Amino acid sequence: MKKTLSKVLALSMAASLLLGGCGGAGEKETTSNTENGTDKNTSAEKEKKEIKNLVLARLATREIETFNILYSQSFSDFENLTNLTEPLLEVDTHGKLVACLADEWGTEDKGLNWKFHIREGVKWVDVNGKEKADVTSYDFATGMEWVLNFHKNESSHTSQPIDLIDGAKEYYEYTKQLTKEEAYALEAGEGSKFQEMVGIATPDANTITYRCTGEKPYFDSLATWAGMYPMSQAMVEELGVDGVKSMNNETMWYNGCYTMTSYIQGNEKVFTKNESYWDKECNLFDTVTVKMVESNDVAYQLYQSGEVDSCTLTESNLSTINSNPDNEFYNYLTETPADKYPYQIRFNFDKRKEDGTPDTNWNKAAANEAFRLSWYYGLDLKEYYKRSNPIEPMSCENEYYSMKGFLYTSDGKDYTELVHKELGLPELNGETIVRLDTDKAKQYKDQAVEELTALGVTFPVEVDYYISGSNQTALDNANVLAQIFSTNLGDDYVKLNIKTYVSSASKEVYTPAKHSVTVGSGWGADYGDPQNYLVQEAYGYDNAYYSNLYTRINEVKEDESTKALLNTYKEYTKMLEEADSITEDMDARYEAFAKVEAYLIQHGLSIPQYYATGWSLTKINPYSQMRAVFGCQNDKMKNWETNEDGYTTEEMNVIKEEYIKKA
Repeated sequence: MKKTLSKVLALSMAASLLLGGCGGAGEKETTSNTENGTDKNTSAEKEKKEIKNLVLARLATREIETFNILYSQSFSDFENLTNLTEPLLEVDTHGKLVACLADEWGTEDKGLNWKFHIREGVKWVDVNGKEKADVTSYDFATGMEWVLNFHKNESSHTSQPIDLIDGAKEYYEYTKQLTKEEAYALEAGEGSKFQEMVGIATPDANTITYRCTGEKPYFDSLATWAGMYPMSQAMVEELGVDGVKSMNNETMWYNGCYTMTSYIQGNEKVFTKNESYWDKECNLFDTVTVKMVESNDVAYQLYQSGEVDSCTLTESNLSTINSNPDNEFYNYLTETPADKYPYQIRFNFDKRKEDGTPDTNWNKAAANEAFRLSWYYGLDLKEYYKRSNPIEPMSCENEYYSMKGFLYTSDGKDYTELVHKELGLPELNGETIVRLDTDKAKQYKDQAVEELTALGVTFPVEVDYYISGSNQTALDNANVLAQIFSTNLGDDYVKLNIKTYVSSASKEVYTPAKHSVTVGSGWGADYGDPQNYLVQEAYGYDNAYYSNLYTRINEVKEDESTKALLNTYKEYTKMLEEADSITEDMDARYEAFAKVEAYLIQHGLSIPQYYATGWSLTKINPYSQMRAVFGCQNDKMKNWETNEDGYTTEEMNVIKEEYIKKA
């Protein structure tokens, strides 16, 4: 049974983490030789000078915007918050599920009902490490009530439980009809309206059960997702609902690896090891200091001066180092593994001007399929790839909406191979972007000009693209992108306008809908199923992330210029729902979703852009980090291996080879 398997996995992986924490990132391997009464350490020991107080540099554009993980859907928040709060399950370095606050879990009916046992002795603490309460099953029920309560969490994170947990949709709709005061008063304890309506039960302080909307054999992968994190009802009572919404590092409660003992917005954060953390065998840093910088050039300067322990290299810095064998960092260049986000170019179909009125010229153009497909077949992004990876730029090639290595069929085939086949693309060759077709691009451009001119659209079509005004790297990237548009599509056809925001893209750009396109936006799967990727583009779903925030398709009114676009989205959503109804045969399910994903791309509703790979100088072994394509925990600073002298290219290549062998 799945229950037995999960328990065995939990125990075996806990044992492996214990060994890794002590023998890997914890203790040094040494051999003592006596010579003239002095101990001499082996070279293995010298290579393992572990960092106790880590210092990281992060771009100012990655500033945290909320301390409530149940509300956030942003990577910039998760890389901080997953270190402060713990979920039911976590992942290992290869993305496999392992025990976290749940030390045993499973299903006995093919995924219809799931049971999680919460380990004992876990504590909530305040910012100073003072114990506040025990972590119990009730905290996970409280967290889910918060997510599904419209007045507490708006619509953030509701798509997953609405699709997967019985009664979740009904409870969400129920709370929407209440007054704010009535909704604020709701709780999740036994006998509550929440447990009456939703398929979640807490029979005791250490047990929580979930009843799914159908057989969901992948539901346990959702236990790593931000929307299933716990929240203490006692904290809610202490702070009040509005206080939780606005909580900061000093008022929130912690049960994770670290507390954030200092936070200066836009400047610096300090994470301090949580002495009450449940996993006593893991390896944690004493402190982690995060310095916010305006660009990767600044991060490189700080690395040179020894002030930070890792930096991503810009194209110019990488070229300077790689072209000079005498450079002090020449032998320390390391290629970073691709992150879990398949980045896309998305169109805003309801763009607004500065005064809030519709940008009719752009909206009509974006609604035209030929216009979008001229971009898909015509944009050669290789020069853009070189901005992050000039040595191996084609490592960045992305042809899909979902991520490679996400899922596999019963015979071991990567799910994206199914999408590749449906798209009818030639084989990847590592030299050219395989979807490029200049003849098709010209054909669609000519078609778009004819059709759009008849609708009154004027050319060139203005494309407003926003970047952070303080980020020089973003500006350099945008200038390269503008040149690509000019060269590939023509100045007579489109004009990329580089515009800037001050501090918050969400507040200054996306909410007022000033953007024509978003570039470099990528979804990180919340759980192990294609539905989680593709539902974010669904039509008519008020909790579909991209449909509401970026493409704004749900705001589009039907007229002559938008009828075909809306019909395409409706057909896509119908296909999506039909694929999601297949639960008995997972291979058939994946094949159906591959058709849905191909449909999305073939109609230009999203244009696959790139995978984020690049080069860095680092004292952190990236292959010792949690690594999964789903969930939000890959930046959790637990059991990281470090070397205060930095890793050489040769050392990292050996580490990578060993990592691949163990996959």
